[in-house]
Amino acid sequence: MLFKPLLMKNLFTILPAVVALATSFYISPIPVQKAVKISDTLASTLSVKSVNMPEEKKLNASSDLYQALDFSGNALSQDVFDKALKGFENLMKAGKLNPESHILTVCDFSKSSNTKRLWVIDTRLKKVLFNSLVAHGMGTGDEFAERFSNTERSHQSSLGFYITESVYEGSNGYSLKLLGMDHGFNDAALERAIVMHGADYVSDDFARLHKRIGRSWGCPAVPRDLAVPIINTIKGENCLFIYYPDRQYLESSQWLKDV
Repeated sequence: MLFKPLLMKNLFTILPAVVALATSFYISPIPVQKAVKISDTLASTLSVKSVNMPEEKKLNASSDLYQALDFSGNALSQDVFDKALKGFENLMKAGKLNPESHILTVCDFSKSSNTKRLWVIDTRLKKVLFNSLVAHGMGTGDEFAERFSNTERSHQSSLGFYITESVYEGSNGYSLKLLGMDHGFNDAALERAIVMHGADYVSDDFARLHKRIGRSWGCPAVPRDLAVPIINTIKGENCLFIYYPDRQYLESSQWLKDV
């Protein structure tokens, strides 16, 4: 009968030590504010080329890249940039681009042709490499683009995503072949000889004399002195996007859809 009191006495002796040992492993929770900062840090390091990330994270990565770019006072619209980057990522995911591609070229044909509406962007270095004048087709409009076509002899520009191909010396000098990737909108580009090339009529001097730069037969022509460096930068299965707020195109392009 002495066993039970002795056991109780020992239990009361050991219990405080057990409690002290158990509570020594308690870790206080991270404050909510600090946890948010950790999450923001991780989000800011997301790779732009991670094409399999959820759509919300893609948008965050696109915004982060856009904010990192120095447009030197002539910014590309973020909405246009987001669309261009989405197409770039979808083309990459589909295996249409060079796996090492990190050059994205955007022509915003909603802007006056007298403004520098072409941007060549290095998505890896987060840098604008070129910002230049670029011509649209004579059938597309005067100073402003208004009409687009995928038809031979229309002399109109074609909307959509292109893959840059090989270079050659033609009647317009050093030129870059373009493969149209949007069915019904620009997939006749090779047959129509829609290429990037230099032109003397794409210049500020020409615009001052004629109130607009010159127009091509549908080619995205650039200033003569920039043709070689721009073409050599974007050639070789990189992405070119010619934008205009055409509802039919924006709703139809497979490259602008969430995949």
